[in-house]
Amino acid sequence: MSNIKTSIALFKSQLSNLNPRFYFRQNEIDIIVNPNEFYALLKDKISKAEERVFLASLYLGKNENELVDSISDALKKNSNLKVYILLDGLRGTREAPKSCSASLLSPLVRDFDNRVDIRFYKTPALTIFKKKLLPKRFIEGIGLQHMKIYGVDNEVILSGANLSSDYFSNRQDRYYLFKSKPFSEYYFKIHQLISSMSYKLMYSNTNASTFKLIWPKTNSINNSMRKHQFLRDSSKILNEFLHSKNFNINDNFSKFELNENEYPTVVYPVSQFTPLFKKNQDYSTEKPSILKMLEGIEKLPKIKWSFTAGYFNMHPDIKTKLLTVPAKHGCIITASPQANGFYKSKGVSSMLPDAYLLLSKKFLKDCHKYGMNDKIQLKEWKKGIVNEPNGWSYHAKGIWLSPDANDNEGDFPFITTIGSSNYTKRAYSLDLETDAIVMTSDPILREKMNQELNNITKNCKDVNLEDFKNDPERNIGLGTRIATKILGGKL
Repeated sequence: MSNIKTSIALFKSQLSNLNPRFYFRQNEIDIIVNPNEFYALLKDKISKAEERVFLASLYLGKNENELVDSISDALKKNSNLKVYILLDGLRGTREAPKSCSASLLSPLVRDFDNRVDIRFYKTPALTIFKKKLLPKRFIEGIGLQHMKIYGVDNEVILSGANLSSDYFSNRQDRYYLFKSKPFSEYYFKIHQLISSMSYKLMYSNTNASTFKLIWPKTNSINNSMRKHQFLRDSSKILNEFLHSKNFNINDNFSKFELNENEYPTVVYPVSQFTPLFKKNQDYSTEKPSILKMLEGIEKLPKIKWSFTAGYFNMHPDIKTKLLTVPAKHGCIITASPQANGFYKSKGVSSMLPDAYLLLSKKFLKDCHKYGMNDKIQLKEWKKGIVNEPNGWSYHAKGIWLSPDANDNEGDFPFITTIGSSNYTKRAYSLDLETDAIVMTSDPILREKMNQELNNITKNCKDVNLEDFKNDPERNIGLGTRIATKILGGKL
């Protein structure tokens, strides 16, 4: 058995209790590198859709008429097509009664009726008191629908990108296209499961917003129940789904395990639905699976890892794991302040780039504390200055594991994670997230994974504690320090 296959077998054993898993042939997974390619591919897939389009995102940009027109044209062209959209109910209505996600999509409901099902999730943590007390932007801090699932028929793109113009042009993210009917069906079921706990969009010509949100009687849960009753029912539904052994995955996966040459890639879906579980009874699969995966490095100390998050506020359990596993080398990639989407924004959000800068500095100090400063590198991504001509922002997130450079099969990554999570306290307590862990011995896919990582690192520079001492722009004010300490769990 090759070194890579031996390594994969070890990591498979780490995740042996995780179900379902899906097997892929060569060329059944594509990696999109640039945001304009992602947008072009999404529109192309929608235009050719035969049976269903299902999209889940935080929000739809309030000016994304072109994408809505693409969906409308596809519905007109094909009378058998159905469209399912899931967005966040707070972020997606933030600008109302002015143009917002909901008002932009409501004409689809008017024109195509029951062929379109558009849902807006609202966290159960949203109480009447909080709704009245908190401003719209602040109220989003209590929890959001953060999944990014872009499915058409029997294919699905997992990403961290939302559906707005910057994510289609100058905001770097990651995008994996999976060509598999069972895999697509699994994510459609996740989409429908959360949709059945969400409000339904209706067209309205009686108010300024042109929409209203209703709770259908056909939903899986009655929203008139008290919060603890709601969570009792949502916990039961989600636990049964996430831990079901009856999901029809590639028929019989044992034959795929035995035929690794034909099916060199295995993918594990993992999701974090903490807000929909009862307190201290969280059956989410993402965080425990990520930790189990990282534990595998302890048995293969020549492994190299790379970790990136556009919003760098690593969950303490993951940070401790990366600081203590005996890897050969680790690399953290963060957004520079000038690549943070909130750079020079108005109001409180203008403090966010410095808040993440402070967290980067703390991580470097932790590296010294754990004696890992010679093994772990911190890099900052920057491509121009955001909101200036040719300036980009950074929103990518993920983990890559690679073998030692002396491995005779090359040092390209053989494991990665892809999806919506930033691996933060917030992701694992307040928001809905879904990711996938991809393991592969496929040399073509591994090369694509390496190209993807190189495309990110080519815009990076190394940063160390001396940079914080010598660069006056890295001086962080007392107000930001205090706010970061208080609000760290919501970043």
